[in-house]
Amino acid sequence: MNPPTPSSPQAAPAWLLLLLAASCGLVAANLYYAQPLAGPISASLGMSSAAAGLIVTLTQIGYGLGLLFIVPLGDLIENRRLTLTLLALVTLSLLAAGLSTHPLPFLLSALGIGIGAVAVQVLVPYAAHLAPEAVRGRVVGNVMSGLMLGIMLARPVSSLMAQLASWHTVFFVSAAAMVVLAAVLGWKMPPREPTGRLRYGALMASMGQLVRGTPVLRRRALYQAALFGAFSVFWTTTPLLLAGPAFGLSQGGIALFALAGVAGAVAAPLAGRWADRGWSHPATALSMLAVAAGFLVTHIAAPGSAWALGLLVAGAIVLDFGVSANLTLGQRAIFALSAEFRSRLNGLYMTTFFTGGALGSALGGWAYAHGGWAWASALGIALPSAALLYWMTESRPALARTAAGI
Repeated sequence: MNPPTPSSPQAAPAWLLLLLAASCGLVAANLYYAQPLAGPISASLGMSSAAAGLIVTLTQIGYGLGLLFIVPLGDLIENRRLTLTLLALVTLSLLAAGLSTHPLPFLLSALGIGIGAVAVQVLVPYAAHLAPEAVRGRVVGNVMSGLMLGIMLARPVSSLMAQLASWHTVFFVSAAAMVVLAAVLGWKMPPREPTGRLRYGALMASMGQLVRGTPVLRRRALYQAALFGAFSVFWTTTPLLLAGPAFGLSQGGIALFALAGVAGAVAAPLAGRWADRGWSHPATALSMLAVAAGFLVTHIAAPGSAWALGLLVAGAIVLDFGVSANLTLGQRAIFALSAEFRSRLNGLYMTTFFTGGALGSALGGWAYAHGGWAWASALGIALPSAALLYWMTESRPALARTAAGI
């Protein structure tokens, strides 16, 4: 027998929020397992070094397509059924990736992993639906902390697992985790039937209208695109810096460095509470300043020294704190709008800032190749600085309406 459908938002039980947070983390991690393994995977499959980048790129393309064309279905299709369907897709894709011995099957599997992983962005609006207005920021922040932990832990976990066994094992273990997760969600996740009755074509057409008619969405999406772009600059280039002659760290050392960013995940629940108290405007500026500061502190000590390494760790924590906080503040703002559009708004929000992240990775790699850490960090500082200038144009009447959930 299915669990009862929640009729009106009440405080969701703690165990359900914990389940949703863990689910988001486990699913989102699938997007990042292959990043540190691109070299071993491409060598094993006989891919050229130039084609190795497709391993990560196709996963990102799949995720982007899913954000645009599947996540909006959360406003049309019963959310538990949609989530389980996407988990089935990501599980089959993970198994296919693990079994692959040639490039084409693996790359198609990578695309499927990206598409299926958008289950995360069905679960986050679902959690917002379960929460009353007064604590919605806290609920979204708690769930987002799970997502951020999954993103930040994925790279070191896959590196360690591949070192102990093989890269195939990473995908098999994650596929098994998805099977268990689907079983638990199918058992415990209350169904949620959307009220919208649009056809798919009309649903997609309405997204353009939402962009034009929702200034809060445009503003919050651009804020986060800039900050996530800076996040991508940092995490694309710091492994190159750490492996270079100044620091000379091994892959194991770089994996340990990546764990430092996990501390930034505590920002998500804190930001949710700040938003519930009406502090979104100053907290947004604080987030932007934190991201810029994450780059600035890395220039205090001489490159290659113990102090420089310590400041890089501190910079990673501060930067990830700012990005996580602003992500939650943005989702809290758009989830205060009509529940009827919540999945479409979330899909548009995520697509915009995901695009910012992809551009940040590309530009960050180019900047580092041409000017080292000096150019890369300058780009990383410029992005949140531009966002802060845009934040200064935010009008107080618009702010008041956002805080009121209008």
